[in-house]
This record gives sequence, structure tokens and C-alpha cells, in this order.
Amino acid sequence: MTTSAHPLDQALRLEAADNNSPGTWQGHTHPDYWNMVGPFGGTTAATALRAILLHPALLGEPVALTVNYAAAVAEGAFTVTAKPVRTNRSTQHWAVELSQADASSGALEVVMTATAVTAARRETWSQNDTPMPASDLPDAAARLKVSSAAWTSRYDLRPVRGIIPKVWDGSGVDSLTQLWVRDDPPRPLDFPALAALSDVFYPRVWLRRATRVPAGTVSITTYFHADSAQLAQCGDGFLLGQAKAQAFRNGFFDQTAQLWSEAGVLLATSTQIVYYKE
Repeated sequence: MTTSAHPLDQALRLEAADNNSPGTWQGHTHPDYWNMVGPFGGTTAATALRAILLHPALLGEPVALTVNYAAAVAEGAFTVTAKPVRTNRSTQHWAVELSQADASSGALEVVMTATAVTAARRETWSQNDTPMPASDLPDAAARLKVSSAAWTSRYDLRPVRGIIPKVWDGSGVDSLTQLWVRDDPPRPLDFPALAALSDVFYPRVWLRRATRVPAGTVSITTYFHADSAQLAQCGDGFLLGQAKAQAFRNGFFDQTAQLWSEAGVLLATSTQIVYYKE
């Protein structure tokens, strides 16, 4: 079972802001998941999903989550509000906002918006049409040591190919990365953790160009192809992740990603748009 002692659960801890306004929560950024200028975007996405999963009106389980990073999240407290905007027989549509107090005026300003779909899944014909790439087992891959940001220490990253360049000399040839990944310390997989894991890949422009330019996610959409029972079967094991860009143009590039369980089940796919500078 997940315990509150795990750093991820500490980072995702939300407390009800107002009993008369269900869906409004108070949270706080966590130093273990700090990035260069703000929290790791994966935990921000996971926070949006956590707010939905805690809502008393929740129907079903996550199917899709889109997170738009409107501004940098500052260190400190924040308010997150999740609202079901439409509930159908088997699907539910959500709007989420994360706000922080402006440093000068104290007024709440929106720094993240999100939409999501949850659904009551039913058993149907199912098929993995994107098989997991052939790869050695996680134990055969060396752990990647990255010290540039605190959040990277919260994941056991074991590259198979497409390791972050050691020399920034402009010699990159493609943008494909494959790696094994899991929370560190190990933690049973659930939907918020999977949402965060969908964003663990470093910017594709760094690999494609072998040039470390400023870059940051603008928007990410994650599709969940597994239900909670399938996630529970993963336990705290590794996932195989794959990420690749499709186009770099005029300051933005896309990044597609897939995450498979060790058993080869495709658990989630994601697409994000990322800005970059020369």
C-alpha cells in the first residue's frame, strides 16, 4: 500500500480548503521534486489528477489528462480546484486550476490549468497495438546519475538508448530515448505516479542537437490505457519508457512518449509541446 511517508505522497498531499466548497484544496511545493526554476512538471500534473481523484463526485478512473503550464509555479503554498463540468452515464469531464498568491498584491493568480476525462471502464476486446521494444531487463542497465535538479533523485532512471549527451557539441542525430524507470524509493504504481512518470524524459531538443538550450513544457496530455487493477499488478516494478520528437520548428517541438509495464502492457501514452530557445 502507498504510505504518506513516501516523498511523492508528501508532494501530492492536499487538504480541503473549505468544507462548503468540495473540490478546493490547499497544497505546498516539495523540495524533493524541485526543478530548475519550479517544481518538476510531472508532480504538478499529478497534483491536478490527485485533486480530481479526491473529489466526492468522482465517476470512474482517469482516461485522459491535459495540463497547461501557464506560468512558473513558485515555491510555497498553492490552491487547486477541481470541478466536474459534465457527468454522463459512463464518462465525466473535469476542469482544474492551480493558483498562487501574487507576491506583490496577494491576489490569487492561475499558474496551471488542466482538463481531464474519467470513465467507468467496462470489459471489451483489447489489444496492445504498440508492442514494447525489445530490451534487456532493468538490472542490466546502469542507473543514470543526474545532479542538476532535485527531482531526478526521486526516480531510478536506467537508460537503454538515447542517454543525455555527455558532450554538448551539436553532434546529435536523432531524438529517441528508451529507459527503465520507477519511483525512488520504490512505490506501488497508481494514476498520479503514472501521470508524473509520463514527464520524466529530458527535452528532446537536447538529444537531437546535442546542445543544451533553455526548454520547458507548455502543455502535456497523458492517456491512461490501464485501469487500477492493471496498475496494481505492476507493484513497485520498473516501467519501460520511450520518448521521441516529431518536429522542431520556430521555437517549439513536440514529444511523444509511451510507458510499458515489465510484462509488456502499454499503460500510458503522452504528447507534449515544448518551447525552446536558440
